[in-house]
Amino acid sequence: MNSKDLDGRVAVVAGASKGLGLAAARRFRDSGACVVTVARTPPDTDDPLFVRADLSTPEGVRSASDAVGRLVGVPDVLVHVVGGSTTPAGGYAVLDEDLWARELALNLYPAVRLDRALLPAMVERGSGAVVHVTSIQRRMPLHDSTLAYAAAKSALTTYSKGLANEVAPAGVRVNCVAPGFIRTDGAEHLLARRMREGGLSRAAALEELMQVLGGIPLGRPAEPEEVAEVIAFLVSDRASAVTAAEYVVDGGTVRTV
Repeated sequence: MNSKDLDGRVAVVAGASKGLGLAAARRFRDSGACVVTVARTPPDTDDPLFVRADLSTPEGVRSASDAVGRLVGVPDVLVHVVGGSTTPAGGYAVLDEDLWARELALNLYPAVRLDRALLPAMVERGSGAVVHVTSIQRRMPLHDSTLAYAAAKSALTTYSKGLANEVAPAGVRVNCVAPGFIRTDGAEHLLARRMREGGLSRAAALEELMQVLGGIPLGRPAEPEEVAEVIAFLVSDRASAVTAAEYVVDGGTVRTV
């Protein structure tokens, strides 16, 4: 991609205050896009097109979609990076109603609701590109710790496939990107905890975590910027015939499809 691939496009990135979302927003700006970022926490740097909203709630989505309309009108690009998990270890037995509801509210409903708010205008215009960030955990869930998260991401993938087939005739493309282990602040905090709890070196803690997640043949986690490159390709005209697809960025963790 060159620096003008998204020149003049309007992009909305949900979950853009840090990590992959922040990397995607920066990549879009570098490609010439006007970017609206949406998150609960403001970014560290001044962002005139930042919208503060909790997208895990219907009210937050309504607030965000209204703000997007006021700021930029109909977007050309919509990327959903909102997600995560705080469920405790212990498998299915510890996942009560509240925990299941929380995982769905964070990992499925934000995309469903924001799409419902913003896609009709994209469909009416006859063009647009949407990317849902899922996870390889949907294919290989860790039953002790990521079962509800993985189930929610699996639902997001299925929803994305159906949505893609529905809106493709109107000129709107919908795809998924499924990252594996990404080097984010959250990953660094997890490494630091394992170093403290296990008396491990950073290298040993990193190797342990990679193996728990299924191993990474490439030998390292992906950087957020590397995953953002794939997202930037998918929303550009270079991917104009790509829709209803899922791109895995995991260094080889998923051995078969």
